[in-house]
Amino acid sequence: MEDPAMVAYLDSFVSQDRRKRFEEVLAFRTNYLTVVMEDVYHLHNASAVIRSADIFGIQEVHVIERRFAKILDKKIALGAQKWTDIHRYKSTKACLSHLKERDYTLIGTTPRKDALSIDDLPITGKMAFMFGAEKEGLSDAALKEADQLVHIPMVGFTESLNVSVAAAIILKQMTSKLRRSDLNWQLSNEDKEAKRLEWVKKSIKDIDQIIERYKAGH
Repeated sequence: MEDPAMVAYLDSFVSQDRRKRFEEVLAFRTNYLTVVMEDVYHLHNASAVIRSADIFGIQEVHVIERRFAKILDKKIALGAQKWTDIHRYKSTKACLSHLKERDYTLIGTTPRKDALSIDDLPITGKMAFMFGAEKEGLSDAALKEADQLVHIPMVGFTESLNVSVAAAIILKQMTSKLRRSDLNWQLSNEDKEAKRLEWVKKSIKDIDQIIERYKAGH
């Protein structure tokens, strides 16, 4: 646990409005739902999914870079990567095994109409929503590991959605369901404090030197 005096010292470098904003955002943050991107090729799509995760309160995003190892497009993510936890994997198996160990139900997204409608998907436990590459969708390995397949009902001529749009629709719908539920979906107080301190540090220029000066004086 961090020294409370040092935490208070670091808080003094951040405006009251920024500290208040941290508290407001943390009240809606969750690890109960998470996002998996498998081999999303276009940078703007990957960045937009991360932006949607931040907007709807998803703290963790898991990125499988089996074929396309890319750097996030920071202009499109608009700083969202600064406030979310991004975990990277070199294989689908490594990512999904990690999530299963943490008791996540794996939900594969697909345009297939025989899959369950996202409207009918209940939240009965922790869920990881998997989104695949733009053209091919999820790999056979991911589909095989999925506990449930879901699709977004569509009634127009177009039969598929851009991956970032699909992610935004699903995250909005599922986070709304989650917050209406009786589930204990919020971060623990300990996790909130740790995340708040992390965000405070990210907000301070020359943070390493400031911490060194504090420690030298104490």
